[in-house]
Amino acid sequence: MGEGTMTDGPKSGGCACGAVRFAATVKGTHMDACHCETCRHWSAGPLMGVEVQDLTIEDETSLGVWDSSPWAERLFCTRCGTSIGYRMKDGSFTTLSAFVSDTPLDFPLGTEIFVDSKPASYAFAGDAKQMTGADVVAMFGGN
Repeated sequence: MGEGTMTDGPKSGGCACGAVRFAATVKGTHMDACHCETCRHWSAGPLMGVEVQDLTIEDETSLGVWDSSPWAERLFCTRCGTSIGYRMKDGSFTTLSAFVSDTPLDFPLGTEIFVDSKPASYAFAGDAKQMTGADVVAMFGGN
């Protein structure tokens, strides 16, 4: 499980077609799941993400940036549609889709957010921390 920790250095990855390539340093040793309606529509299911820092995109030609809220934007490939990640506009937080890394990040599920928006048709096993939408908004200072 040590793979992908900050001490391992930058991880590379990219979209399905290879047009968007990136490197980033993973912060921590877990992934999180977001069940909000926007994530579910954008990624066709819950967004499984890992927090990163020092994200660099090799060539931004095919990188799409969707202004998804007053405080955040979502990154995707304009050629194949791969959901790359989510970042706060102020630069305080960036998460990448957990499975766009070249080397699979075999991390346990740490937190499920917007659990009050999760459809009843699926559930994750285990005892991940659960946060409602109100909990998340409060954590990010009301953004």
